[in-house]
Amino acid sequence: MSSKTPFIDTARRVIRTEAEALNTLADSLDDSFRAGIDILMNATGRVIVTGIGKSGHIARKIAATLASTGTPAQFVHPAEASHGDLGMITRADVVLAISNSGEAPELANLVAFSRRFDIPLVGITKNAGSSLGRECDVVLKLPDLGEACGTGVVPTTSTTMTLAMGDAVAVALMENRAFTAEHFRDFHPGGKLGAQLARVSDLMHPGAEMPLVTLKTPMADALIEISQKSLGVVGVTAENGTLAGIITDGDLRRHMDGLLSLTAADVMTTSPTTINPRALAVEAVALMNQRKITCVFAVDPDGPAIPQGILHIHDCLRVGLD
Repeated sequence: MSSKTPFIDTARRVIRTEAEALNTLADSLDDSFRAGIDILMNATGRVIVTGIGKSGHIARKIAATLASTGTPAQFVHPAEASHGDLGMITRADVVLAISNSGEAPELANLVAFSRRFDIPLVGITKNAGSSLGRECDVVLKLPDLGEACGTGVVPTTSTTMTLAMGDAVAVALMENRAFTAEHFRDFHPGGKLGAQLARVSDLMHPGAEMPLVTLKTPMADALIEISQKSLGVVGVTAENGTLAGIITDGDLRRHMDGLLSLTAADVMTTSPTTINPRALAVEAVALMNQRKITCVFAVDPDGPAIPQGILHIHDCLRVGLD
């Protein structure tokens, strides 16, 4: 155990050093941050994020975060920009250039291009007086703090602060654009996040896919409908099309004697559980778990109780909800 202690001590020192740096960064923000956000908000094109080395890796992440939160963005590699990729940048864009020292020579041609064509340039650097800083319209300055590596040369504290600055920019833009979870779902339909933001209407079986019969339907025909739609239940509608009841396996077992001589109205359970088609699918999962049911009909609570679809628990599990 003792042999591992120095490693834990090192890890704690690194994390605490970077945490303290983030606090310093938060306290250092001033009107230049507001000015930078104004420039990025007013762009009619994209935010072109660029950087080299570790700053380039951070720049890619910032570009991805911006793009997924309502600010069109693209990473452009500064070295590739000097070999034709400058053509990706238009006068409608804004360049967000990242360099901790502000002296990365690979950025020179891209910076010069932005100045030549009056493309707004925002920089993230610790040195406002650097080659990059002097050319920028706005500098988002990082505190000049030591790295957490112990030697002072490995990008650690600086990259953490840069990443945090990028997140701060993205969230500030997101809030100014009134970007919602609904918008995020449009940009992120896949994966666990997309599943959690899916709505009942996205997953339900609508129209002819719904198992439905009328009050007067003989149970022989109701059983055929249950079998054909393969959802284990059938909804029962009144003459006006509203949902009057539901027939489940439990209802069938309770009416087993003489079942085929009965109608759907005789067997159904009235006032079935329903859900708003606009509700999140995770809400439907919680409802089904609470009621110990496997299906729920979607009905608009603000209109007539006409079934718009049916959601099965398996539809939710298939997209990763549980």
